[in-house]
Amino acid sequence: MSQPGAIDLSAGLVPVSTRVMNLSHFLTESARRHPDEIGFVWGEKSWSWAEMEARSAAFAAALSQRYGLGKGDRLLVQSANNNQMFEAMFACWRLGAIWVPANFRQSPDDLAYQAASAQAKGLLCGAEFPDHAAACDGLSFVIGIGEELGDSYEDLVAAHLGERPAVAEVQRDDPCWFFFTSGTTGRPKAAVLTHGQMAFVVTNHLCDLMPGTGPEDASVVVAPLSHGAGIHQLAQVAHGVKTILPAGAKFDPDEIWGLVARWKVSNLFTVPTIVKLLVEHPSVHEHDHSSLRYMIYAGAPMYRADQVRALEVLGPKLVQYFGLGEVTGNITVLPPALHSTDDGAMRIGSCGFARTGMQVQIQDAEGTEVAPGETGEIAVIGPAVFAGYFDNPEANAKSFRNGWFLTGDLGHMDADGFFYLTGRASDMYISGGSNIYPREIEEKILQHPDISEVAVLGVPDPVWGEIGVAVCVPREDGVAAEELLGWLGPKIARYKMPRHVVFWDEMPKSAYGKITKKLIREELTARGDLPETAPAG
Repeated sequence: MSQPGAIDLSAGLVPVSTRVMNLSHFLTESARRHPDEIGFVWGEKSWSWAEMEARSAAFAAALSQRYGLGKGDRLLVQSANNNQMFEAMFACWRLGAIWVPANFRQSPDDLAYQAASAQAKGLLCGAEFPDHAAACDGLSFVIGIGEELGDSYEDLVAAHLGERPAVAEVQRDDPCWFFFTSGTTGRPKAAVLTHGQMAFVVTNHLCDLMPGTGPEDASVVVAPLSHGAGIHQLAQVAHGVKTILPAGAKFDPDEIWGLVARWKVSNLFTVPTIVKLLVEHPSVHEHDHSSLRYMIYAGAPMYRADQVRALEVLGPKLVQYFGLGEVTGNITVLPPALHSTDDGAMRIGSCGFARTGMQVQIQDAEGTEVAPGETGEIAVIGPAVFAGYFDNPEANAKSFRNGWFLTGDLGHMDADGFFYLTGRASDMYISGGSNIYPREIEEKILQHPDISEVAVLGVPDPVWGEIGVAVCVPREDGVAAEELLGWLGPKIARYKMPRHVVFWDEMPKSAYGKITKKLIREELTARGDLPETAPAG
């Protein structure tokens, strides 16, 4: 007999509603609570929350009335960081339209591909990218940020200032953002992010990454707003935190640390290579950074040597998270309390434990969870997982299994639920029949005092199948290849030893500051630095 008040599931429980908050409400609410407080800073210019809300609403009115942009339509964006693209994001959402930001460093042909694959209706484009705008066929309109490129963003805002279009009703699974993947193994794919998913992610970011963050805080931007930094800054808007945008387009550690001191910045999001550049630059000692509580890094694990150096300079302020664009970074977290310069007190190599509300497993090729300590593919389920790739059923079929999203990353979990990344499945190579995971070798090489950066990758070999090549960036003193290999020999198994070492002045990096094996492989070929292969037989 059922208990009083129990729900009879046999009757079929149908949700009353799946309607959710439109993400544009984050800006509206901050403007309502803190109208005169600064919401956005770019160089010497600043805008209050009320001004940002008014400008965003005006642009939404222009998009709707002049170009017919409405619910489900896509606005492609080709722009470096600025206040206009940030305002336009909320304008799109207000209309129920979909924000489609592109990596602004890509080629015109790349943008044309994304315009077609996203089925974009219009383009918002920085005036410095006329060739990109010209490459996109079939668009209904082009709006320029700056001079002499399509209709002027600022003219449109001025013409509609004071108008407040109705906010579109949205359901939990309505798309809000096409997040283009970095395309490390092929053409970028449009991951569909939704209003309900993103509301969860913002809440989780504030809960797991930067608890206690509020209107008295500030966040400085050191990465393109088109991707992870945009999601990070959306979380700032949700809690009335001012966004500080550097004046210069080029990354400048001295400018960043100056902004941290001037605006009493409490958090920033970046990738490990940028953390390394920030803490190794002399300017870190010339500016007050005592306000900084959370130096959040993601995109790749941080090598232990760099981790220790950052902790020594900044103190216990590092926060690591692991996640892909498809899960909006929302898979694991390693908070400040679990970072330490003491190897004995640190779970070295761990990217942390599962984020609040998310479930993470290490699975074998059949989808079975493996035992702690065993290597497999990292899989995840939870509200942060995207809705799938737009118009790409083949990619969706490969990326989901029994409801789990397959990340393509290899790793293992310890008995306490902490996860460790071995590397991308595509990074693993097989030499002489043995699986080799480059990250372990890279960690060892970085312990050498004369090596600043390293990447190890497998290249074809007629005898061994594949052999390891170590690409190194030396410090000032430098080191010879033979000396480095001799130093490395006692530290790893013989079959894992790289067979070839090259030295470069700098490592090619993606638009987001990440070291990617795809770029390095292309550069090895372009420079002719691949080893001569031995004859087969």
